[in-house]
Amino acid sequence: MKTKITNAIILIVVLMCISFVFSGCKKKETLDEVLLKYMEHIPQQEYEEMYKMIDVKASGSIEKDNFIERNSKIYEGIEISNFKVEILEVDKKELAVTYKNSFDTLSNKISFENKVQFVESEEGYKIIWKDSLIVPNLESTDKVRISVNKAIRGEILDRNGYVLAGQGEAFSVGLVPEKIEDDENTFAKLSEILEVDVDTIHKKLDASWVRADLFVPIKLLSTEDKEMHKEELLAIPGVMIKTQIVRTYSMGEAAAHLVGYVQNVNAEDLEKHVGEGYDADSVIGRSGIEALYEKELKGKNGYSIEIKTADGDTKEVLTYNDVEHGKNIQLTIDYFLQQGLYETFKEDKSCSVALNPETGEVLALVSTPTYDNNDFILGMSSDKWDALNNDENKPLLNRFRQIYAPGSTFKPITASIGLQNNVFKADEDFGSEGYEWQKDDSWGSYKITTLKTYEPVVLKNAIMYSDNIYFAKVALKIGDKSFAKALDILGFNKKLPFEITMGKSKYSNTEQIETEIQLADSGYGQGQMLVNPLHLATLYTAFVNEGSVIQPTLLYEKNYNAKVWIENAFSKDVANTVLEGIKMVVNNPQGTGYVAHDGDVVLAGKTGTAEIKTSKNDTSGTELGWFVVTTTGDTKNPILLASMVEDVKNIGGSSYVARKDAEVLNKWFE
Repeated sequence: MKTKITNAIILIVVLMCISFVFSGCKKKETLDEVLLKYMEHIPQQEYEEMYKMIDVKASGSIEKDNFIERNSKIYEGIEISNFKVEILEVDKKELAVTYKNSFDTLSNKISFENKVQFVESEEGYKIIWKDSLIVPNLESTDKVRISVNKAIRGEILDRNGYVLAGQGEAFSVGLVPEKIEDDENTFAKLSEILEVDVDTIHKKLDASWVRADLFVPIKLLSTEDKEMHKEELLAIPGVMIKTQIVRTYSMGEAAAHLVGYVQNVNAEDLEKHVGEGYDADSVIGRSGIEALYEKELKGKNGYSIEIKTADGDTKEVLTYNDVEHGKNIQLTIDYFLQQGLYETFKEDKSCSVALNPETGEVLALVSTPTYDNNDFILGMSSDKWDALNNDENKPLLNRFRQIYAPGSTFKPITASIGLQNNVFKADEDFGSEGYEWQKDDSWGSYKITTLKTYEPVVLKNAIMYSDNIYFAKVALKIGDKSFAKALDILGFNKKLPFEITMGKSKYSNTEQIETEIQLADSGYGQGQMLVNPLHLATLYTAFVNEGSVIQPTLLYEKNYNAKVWIENAFSKDVANTVLEGIKMVVNNPQGTGYVAHDGDVVLAGKTGTAEIKTSKNDTSGTELGWFVVTTTGDTKNPILLASMVEDVKNIGGSSYVARKDAEVLNKWFE
């Protein structure tokens, strides 16, 4: 009898297992498991899956589309992230779960305890959905509203507080659709006046948000352009002009490469900067200081997330944060020096850097030709953009960040390295070689040339007359390995310690100086020698700081204390010896930089002409003209200025650059 009972039990169990298998072997989910699964769908924006988990009838027979719209508008509108759920209590008898929910929003974190009810069905437990499941106290007639207090972007200032980038006014020209009388005629007139094609106007009016009574902006105009076209624009039915606060650049072309510009964010920006407070109305720095200090300048919008009743009354403030306006960025730049250098060189392909040689504070960074960064704010036409990109003079190229052959401006550096390594003496007479020289027959037909003969052939004369042969000999005396080692110490092949990333100076296209001829040419700034203008200017600070190279800086700091970049790069005696030589360049009538001579200020400097050609016999190559000049001793307005101009072969070489720098310095010392 016992055996029969046991077998019957086994049979029942087997049948139950078979039934379980054929029913899908599906274990019934618990209340908390159902809730957690539902919550997992929220940050994934899987609203249809959420809808499948609710009991529609018990949830007020809410339709799927309405459910999806309600949840998506709220969760996505407040930009939830870091979504967390913690189960606090499960009441199986009441079919209820108490839980804690928290998530970050575009304002602050929202955190609350909540309770959800379930019903049991053949499919398992289903959620009874209410609006309060999103946030407590939210009813079906309520709305979740976000109010924004926009952060004001910080200003970019010069050392004296002059605004380089800040808030300004522009004028938005647009259309009110219901007031347009003749579409095609209106569009044609607007297209002609605003230089906007008709298709663009159509696209703006066809946007999904446009209504008949709404103002649809077409183009921003400057104050000048608004005044010029105001009467003819307002004579067109449907046209309106509204004042709009925009980013404006007071120096425009004079500082465009330095200051940069902002533009409206695009979809890629929003995806890249999720959670950083950007929205569809935000702007973002695209270049220059605007991009470099984007985080500091942008600030942080203030948001208030509230539950509003159907009457528009505030029912509850869920979270809020105060607005944080952007920080101002004050630069060491001098507005008037920057403007003066631009005006002086604006017709040239050039760059200029100026700094205080005693502190390293950068006073100007100019690149020409250039563009007007205000054009990016007002809206640049495709024709103008194409013209800028296709201009053979490359106005979009930031020249002060590039590297160039320094020519003879590098001779004082070569001299300093040679003296520091004790390979020659400043008063040692190298002997005159005439106008051309080669070390020996191993150089084949290659010879180094110079433009002037003189005696005695000692360092101060070699610097003053800019003797290529002399400095080729110095480089050979130093030797390739010692020369390369010294240049590495001086910052070659390294990042310049400066806020803006500059091109790395280098002395070879490989990791070393390959040949004796290359070494000789490097001694007078040719060969494969390429130097960034700011780096070169910074090295010259050693001559007025007892041999130490001062670190350049761009951020203004009151009572700034200079930072040494390369301490004792040269000895005090070496620095003073070379300084006397470059003083002669400017103060001796025979010097190549005498045009910059000033009777009241003792200047020192060096001109340089770098040949850019494919071979020694190339007669069609171009030339770069250089002039580096610095104040010496106790000077009221210390300045070190380095300028480079391309294509100076037929306009006076380095003398052309020296003359222009002299004009700028005269105004600086007034």
